[in-house]
Amino acid sequence: MKIYTKGGDKGNTSLVGGTRVSKADAKIEAYGTVDELNSTIGVFAGALNGVYEEFLQDIQHKLFNIGSLLAAEEDLSFELPSVSDLDIEEIEKEIDKLNEKLPKLKAFILPGGSVVSAQVHISRCVCRRAERRVVALSDERYSVILRFLNRLSDYLFVLSREYLRLENRLEVQWKKD
Repeated sequence: MKIYTKGGDKGNTSLVGGTRVSKADAKIEAYGTVDELNSTIGVFAGALNGVYEEFLQDIQHKLFNIGSLLAAEEDLSFELPSVSDLDIEEIEKEIDKLNEKLPKLKAFILPGGSVVSAQVHISRCVCRRAERRVVALSDERYSVILRFLNRLSDYLFVLSREYLRLENRLEVQWKKD
């Protein structure tokens, strides 16, 4: 099978279900940003001897599910993989576990402190952008996706702090003046 189809050479692509749309379509922007998020998570998933790799790969699978949901037409004759409130609860549990190990947050923190922590912050920013792209779709069907992305960005923030802790690096606090 060839990887190229030439079907998108004129700026269009197909949704799951076959409808052709512009590559500038809001749905394409949304799932493209989710794909970008997935790729950025892959950069650090195996960091520090893969300490959080299994959970992060689970998140990556869920992001693929989200991408397929966002790439689909409204009325399909088959079911796609999904994300659920249970998936969101799993993220919340991970946030709580990580927060138990971390010092109490007393100030805003600048992204950085280490390369790995900075990479996690980049993913957090891409996650927020993905969330904005899904909000722009104004589709109630995506409410669980919005909650998932919102919680994931919280998790990524806490994970960036955890990586600093594991690397024995200091958080850089924002100075207002």
